[in-house]
Amino acid sequence: AAASALAYSTAPPSNPDDARRIVGVLLGCAFLFVVGLLDDWHELGWLPQLLAQLGAAIIAVSATVFIERFTNPVSGDVIELHVWPIVGPALVIILTCFWIVGMMNTVNWLDGLDGLAAGVGAIAAILFAVHMRSLGQQHVSLYALALAGACLGVLPFNFSPARVFLGGAGAMVLGYSLATLSILAPARLATALLVMAVPITDTAWQIIDRYRRGASILHGDRGHLHFRLIDRGYSQSRIVVGYWVAAAAFGVLSLTAGSQLIKLVALLLLITVTIVYLARLSRRHPLS
Repeated sequence: AAASALAYSTAPPSNPDDARRIVGVLLGCAFLFVVGLLDDWHELGWLPQLLAQLGAAIIAVSATVFIERFTNPVSGDVIELHVWPIVGPALVIILTCFWIVGMMNTVNWLDGLDGLAAGVGAIAAILFAVHMRSLGQQHVSLYALALAGACLGVLPFNFSPARVFLGGAGAMVLGYSLATLSILAPARLATALLVMAVPITDTAWQIIDRYRRGASILHGDRGHLHFRLIDRGYSQSRIVVGYWVAAAAFGVLSLTAGSQLIKLVALLLLITVTIVYLARLSRRHPLS
């Protein structure tokens, strides 16, 4: 957040719409950072955290950072959600809040191994910056580069064995930044989905699996993919680097693939492989 604020002060966007959106994102980051610090110090309950996440999402929406269109991967047609009668505006707000809150919690849960969340976040931010610059969004790309720089700056101290940790404050701000950057960069939800496909699938799997087992959805356990790999004897460094390679490979694919259909097939393939592997591990090593 501090790096992005510095980028804004030194090179403010010339487009007033971009300026308004960036200010909204920075305000949301600052708000989440304060809430995250309170959580790190006093361990806030799940309800205050969720309300804070929703509040930050609403700040972004108020600054017109929202998902209003997407491309049909089969036909290539652009579907404008906000023009749908009656339900359009409400759908835009709900979808945007769901995406932002979901990404914050995904990154928070991903931050279970040293260097995992920071490394994946850096990769996503770099890819966003490359895409933004290719579209001529020079000023907006500075904020993606600032986020990448922040992640890369902390990574040597956060990699195993870690001496610095993201904590709730860092994880929430990182997740919020990735979610909003993917909206600010046109058509980059595809990049975010491909880079974060494994963590997002893992998060969805844990929610469903905990509900199925009658366990609390809100309390962590060893069911996450990275923890299961640790329990199978893989080293932290090997798992983290594996996540980085997968994120980078599929992220580059999202930028270079000429067809939306190719991206969709790659995304579905990655999700399927992750689900099959998680199901296999769950059957062989069920949680108590």
